[in-house]
Amino acid sequence: MNENTIVVLVSGRGTNLQALIDATQSGYIPGRISLVISDTPGAYALVRAQKASIPTVVLDYHSFSEKKEYESKLLEILEKEHPAVICLAGYMRIIGKMILTRFPQQILNIHPSLLPAFPGLDAQKQALEYGVKISGCTVHFVNEGMDTGPIILQAAVAVKDFDTVETLSESILQYEHKIYPEAVKLFLEQKLQIIGRTVKIKE
Repeated sequence: MNENTIVVLVSGRGTNLQALIDATQSGYIPGRISLVISDTPGAYALVRAQKASIPTVVLDYHSFSEKKEYESKLLEILEKEHPAVICLAGYMRIIGKMILTRFPQQILNIHPSLLPAFPGLDAQKQALEYGVKISGCTVHFVNEGMDTGPIILQAAVAVKDFDTVETLSESILQYEHKIYPEAVKLFLEQKLQIIGRTVKIKE
């Protein structure tokens, strides 16, 4: 393992990646991002990484005949990098067993709801349609389920009567950018202990 190195997996615009970049550059996160991997060639997250002089790799998901082939290549890259932690930042693929087995309890994800409510896609839309008064975001360890791993940190966001998917998403995003760097910091400081489904934060 390369001590305190971070690999970030992305699919989209990369605002959470930017939050992690900023937090590593400021010294808040005691580590460095050694590689950014995207499954989408045109992802703006790649531009963010390049601006920060972080190496990037594009693994176009659609250029592989099946998921297993894609994940085999992804695993090969991850094993060469040997990161302390892998962060999913708007990465739109479910991580397969092959990678989870190789990097147990080393993969984190950020999700725009208070899990276990509203897992999967369009969490903000799900929240508005359900009529909840409180939504938020969750950083969790990744397991084989969809957004079902042990919860590390959560932040609550009030849902306003006039909120749309776009305005609620923006409100939640501000908190995502705070708690994701905090969770990565705690992980790298070895302050997270998983007991069953519960993540204890050591003093």
